[in-house]
This record gives sequence, C-alpha cells and structure tokens, in this order.
Amino acid sequence: MKIILSRKGFDSANGGQANPIMPDGTLLSLPIPDEDGNVPYASLQWNGKSYYEIIHSLKPRTKLRAENMCHLDPDLRKDVKERLPDWKPAFGQAGAALSHLYKQHVSVGDLFLFFGWFRATEEKNGQLVYQKKAPERHIIYGYMQIGSILEKKDNAPEWLKEHPHVADKKIRRDDLNAIFLPSDTLSFLPKLKGCGILNYRPDRVLTKAGMPRGCWDLPSFFKKVEISYHPNPWKTDYFKSADRGQEFVMEATLEILDWAKQLLV
Repeated sequence: MKIILSRKGFDSANGGQANPIMPDGTLLSLPIPDEDGNVPYASLQWNGKSYYEIIHSLKPRTKLRAENMCHLDPDLRKDVKERLPDWKPAFGQAGAALSHLYKQHVSVGDLFLFFGWFRATEEKNGQLVYQKKAPERHIIYGYMQIGSILEKKDNAPEWLKEHPHVADKKIRRDDLNAIFLPSDTLSFLPKLKGCGILNYRPDRVLTKAGMPRGCWDLPSFFKKVEISYHPNPWKTDYFKSADRGQEFVMEATLEILDWAKQLLV
C-alpha cells in the first residue's frame, strides 16, 4: 500500500491567497481558477455564502470575478452545488502528474491525503477576514482510498459527466487522463467511508510551528522511506517539502499507516 500526499486548492500561483480555516474549523479548500472549466465560483456554496463571496471578503482586491470558472477537483463536498443522481466524490489527474503516479505504481487500495495552504479566519464587523498574525500552514484536509480508476472517459457514468476530467475538452484530449474513485470504506478503518473531508485539528498540521509553511514537522520514522520529489528533504530539525510537484508518494510502513489512521479518526 502507498500513501500519497496530494497538494490541492489555492496556492500562490493559482488563486493567490490562503485557503480559509473557517471560524467553525472547516478546512475549505478553494478550487483553482480554470478558464476552460464549467463551474463558476458564484455557483459553489458554503453555509449560504458563495465561494466568490468568501474569496472576495478575504481578499477584496482579488482579480477573480464571480463568473470566473474553476477546476472543481478533487470534488469531495457533495453539498457545494446541485448534483446529478448517484453522485460520488472523484479526483482526476492527467499529463505529467498522472504519469508520475503511474511510475510510482499508484493503484487500487492506495491512499490519497489531500493537503493545502491554509490560514485561520474570523468574523469581524460582519465580514470574514483572515486573523491578524495567523500563521500560513500546510494542513491535511481530506482523504481518498482508491476503489477504482476510470481511464476511458467516453464510458463515464452519467453522474460523472460534470467532472472536469470528463467535461473539459482540453483535458480529454490528453492521452494520460484518469479519474480516481473511492472505495466504499477504508480497508484499514472499515468504520470510515473510503473518502472524506476533515476539519481543523492540530495534529493535521504539517508545518512546523514558527516556520514557513513548506517546513514540516514529520515524525522521525518518515526518514526510513523514500518520498517522491524529495531526494534530500531532511534538515536539522524539519522536513523541507518540495516547492514543485502535486503528489508525493511513499510506501505505507506500519508506522506511517498508524500515523495516517490517527489523522483520520
């Protein structure tokens, strides 16, 4: 079994602001802009507010507009928009990023842990704002154990037709294009669903306290495994995560699998 740390959501190049830790602890990963997408930010909702309202409130000078399209992937939250019958969570990957997963032999049964750049928020004078001096951190916000991999998009079920890796013609033209679908339950924690979203909790923070978000406080047993994109990541007292790359793949040793279990329960 492999574990894949998968970087998703707004970053400095795509969106240009931190994903919000909402006042109730929700880790709201914001889908990156995509001019070829089919979902406008104004159509996505959280607690009665559109994603665009949230983005604009946090960054009034954002260049994004309500009608701008986004790349809703991984698509994990059912209640953010109207859904086709039988909808399920899904995660697509294509091109070089998918090639990397295949070269690492990622397959059914492996576990994605989705993480992103987050910052705490609060309500102030009726507006959602970032907390002053709140640190910017990499935090794990969701997971998916692979139950199946769909590679023939022309045979996609009806409920998947709105997913960008099926609907986006540019992505469809890529010979390397696949959609990962979750298992019904976790093989190693059968009481949990095979895919889910996580709220803020200190143990789900990757970033070492007081350091830039790319400097992680991983347990020392991670030194025993190779992690893709990381030929020499260990510094004196922290793990320096790669600045580039979407998925970081490693073998799930017993210690690492136990670490993952503790994050999810």
